[in-house]
Amino acid sequence: MTIAEEPHVGSDLSRSAISDEVDEDLRSDVRLLGSLLGRVLSEAGGLDLLSDVEKLRSLTIEAYEHENNTSIEDAERLVESFTPERAEQIARAFTCYFHLSNLAEEHHRVRVLQARDAQGDAVATDSLAAAIQRLEAEVGAAETATRLKGLRFHPVLTAHPTEARRRAVASSIRRISELLAERDVLQPGTLGSSENDRRLLEEIDVLWRTSPLRTTRPTPLDEVRTAMNIFDQTLFEIVPRVYRLLDDWLLGSDAGAKPTEAPAFMRLGSWIGADRDGNPFVTAAVTKSAAAIASEHVLLGLEHAATRIGRTLTLDSADTPADKALNSLWARQRSFAGEVTAQVGTRAPNEPHRRVLLVIAERIAATRLRNADLAYGAPEELLTDLRILQTSLRSAGADRSANGELQNLIWQVETYGFHLAELEVRQHSKVHRQALEEIRAGGELSEMTTEVLDVFGTISYLQNRYGLRASRRYIVSFTQSSEDLGNVYALAEAALGSAEAAPTLDVIPLFETFDDLNASTTILAEMIELEPVKARLEATGRKLEVMLGYSDSSKDVGPVSATLALYSAQSRIAQWAKDNDIVLTLFHGRGGALGRGGGPANEAVMAQPPGSVEGRFKLTEQGEVIFAQYGDKTIAARHIEQMAAATLLASSPSNEEENRAATLDFESVAATMDARSRQRFYELIKADGFAPWFAQVTPLEEVGLLALGSRPARRGLSIESLEDLRAIPWVFAWTQARINLTGWFGLGSALAAVGDVDVLRDAYARWPLFTAMINNVEMSLAKTDDRLAKRYLALGDRDDLAELVLEEMALTREWVQQTTAHSEPLEGRPVLRRAVRLRSPYVDALSLLQLRALKSIRASGSADPADEPHQLLLLAVNGVAAGLQNTG
Repeated sequence: MTIAEEPHVGSDLSRSAISDEVDEDLRSDVRLLGSLLGRVLSEAGGLDLLSDVEKLRSLTIEAYEHENNTSIEDAERLVESFTPERAEQIARAFTCYFHLSNLAEEHHRVRVLQARDAQGDAVATDSLAAAIQRLEAEVGAAETATRLKGLRFHPVLTAHPTEARRRAVASSIRRISELLAERDVLQPGTLGSSENDRRLLEEIDVLWRTSPLRTTRPTPLDEVRTAMNIFDQTLFEIVPRVYRLLDDWLLGSDAGAKPTEAPAFMRLGSWIGADRDGNPFVTAAVTKSAAAIASEHVLLGLEHAATRIGRTLTLDSADTPADKALNSLWARQRSFAGEVTAQVGTRAPNEPHRRVLLVIAERIAATRLRNADLAYGAPEELLTDLRILQTSLRSAGADRSANGELQNLIWQVETYGFHLAELEVRQHSKVHRQALEEIRAGGELSEMTTEVLDVFGTISYLQNRYGLRASRRYIVSFTQSSEDLGNVYALAEAALGSAEAAPTLDVIPLFETFDDLNASTTILAEMIELEPVKARLEATGRKLEVMLGYSDSSKDVGPVSATLALYSAQSRIAQWAKDNDIVLTLFHGRGGALGRGGGPANEAVMAQPPGSVEGRFKLTEQGEVIFAQYGDKTIAARHIEQMAAATLLASSPSNEEENRAATLDFESVAATMDARSRQRFYELIKADGFAPWFAQVTPLEEVGLLALGSRPARRGLSIESLEDLRAIPWVFAWTQARINLTGWFGLGSALAAVGDVDVLRDAYARWPLFTAMINNVEMSLAKTDDRLAKRYLALGDRDDLAELVLEEMALTREWVQQTTAHSEPLEGRPVLRRAVRLRSPYVDALSLLQLRALKSIRASGSADPADEPHQLLLLAVNGVAAGLQNTG
């Protein structure tokens, strides 16, 4: 299995023509991995298996390139002819191919980024350096420096189950990726090259033989440990490296010789093990364990870093004497750590800076092991010691030692503290209301209410154990009134006995539905009159956080109206904050898929309303996005830099003016699009019988059988209603059916209602929000397939609804093409276009296998997840997720 090389006649964008545009290094990697997979398949299943795979591959390629021929029917007949065992084998083969091609693309992306960095001269337009240069030109150096000090990029990792790969599969892929990277420095024909070939075959064979499906759902703590892999592999080391990149640019030739200027601008949050909204498996005990696991990882990292740096800090006191403060610190260390200081003093009698840092390392270890005699009480105490050490080095003239690895350690403590990522508790407002009703009624409390109360005791424990930053944010899902926020403080007081004993809380409203977004400022105005909120505003310098739900608002009114409503709500909230002297941070609940507010995040930052960013951007990162953005060190560094640069630039006068002027110029266009798109969306989702029909034409129910995450797919209702269906299966199911409806439905009607192509093209050129919306939809449409969509829609018994979907799909394609003046989707993004076009025929093969399984399940009415059709369906779902690189 390889990228097709055979010549095809047809348009300039035939498969072979596209392949020629792909960088040779990437093509070579994919050819290699595909040929090795072919060899593994023939060894494991015989030449017949490889032959069947190749037949299906050839037919789907032919069908994709020549949409009017009969190849898609031929491919469908071939799929129907397979035995159940052969169908499963082929689904696994195509899934393996996608895993291999995905890792090849990631490796090539790293290769390109490294080559770009090696050039050294050019400043990338989306880099922090470029952002600072532009900002200085607009507001001056002094104001830019002030804004840089206040910069904050705050990703929050969530356990939303959108990563379809098993951890065993992900580990196998990582090993193959490391072997592929190794080939870049090996000489062909050498012993090392031969060994690399053998090991690649071995690992690909392991990947093939590893079941792609989880047999059991991960627990919340399994999800915590998975996230810890990302921290250990990339984030702990990469974040200070990004700060260093910025500092090197700021100081130029003085970098290392002068005190650093780059701020520790990133903070990490996590919902994993703390988000209990609809997840009965997240308990107070789980949250406490999640915090302990995270703290263990960060303290181990800090301990190892301090020990490593301490061992190299062999600066003799004759040349680098300690200052008075360092001598005082050493005296204090000796007073309470006599045994440790005696050992260290023997090893480094004339190296005062080394011995102090080695004792600091021992104290970090004691903090992890809970040795009260030596442990630090808070990360601020550790920072104080490190800065005393740094100042002493500088006073002795050892500036490079002061500003080098030691500064990296300081940045790591500033960023991660002793907790690594702040655990943010989230719970539904309805749960709080029910718990308070029980408490006020008196009598024995239910298990649910007891658990609600227990979480406040856990938050108090975490703050005492790891510091205030460990857990203080409490998010209220479906906030509909200020009472919903006040209820949290009332519950905390009930749990701990008094307001004074309750933990410190920053209660955050989450506005999710269209109506709640519209009511947001009214609710916020009432919120800041609550006594506990007043106290927190005074204590924090009037800082307030507000969360916006992208996915539920989109499910509520459709993607177009949700986008416009979110923008409008942000504008109003930002103005309200300004009027009330509030330092606002908007928290964006963006998911990985387009139907959940996904898409290029840095582009989205730049399209935010004036006054809504102000150098602070917080968003959720979930599922496959976590691994895609943070799984590789080079890619993670690039992503963090891009996001920080966009956050800094979003509030530049020129960017704010561009957004402000466009919003005014296209106000009537927005109103027309909003009204018509919502009307069109309601025609579909409010139609009688829509919910069961949706479940019939997509693998909605079957997706729930995949052991993706610990949280249930629904909040416990029947399929007769979409009201409480989570956004993840809503998006996942439409994506699997190759329809991607959640990303585009209603846009075609909205653009047609505007009707003026010149106006739309002007909006696309000058209105950042509209540009981002159209670009996202263009990508969604590129991954949508009309032929396969028709086959999924034919599984239902509602021709009217099927026709409505197909009409809107065609209308959206037509008007997006006119608006962009592109001859086909993604014409303006050739790299992405090539990737989608090269992948699509392989995804088609898996979709046909999935359709075979769905037809069988629908015909038999079987609900047995262990039967052959269900197993084939789940294998195909897994493969399509890998191929499209979008899930929920």
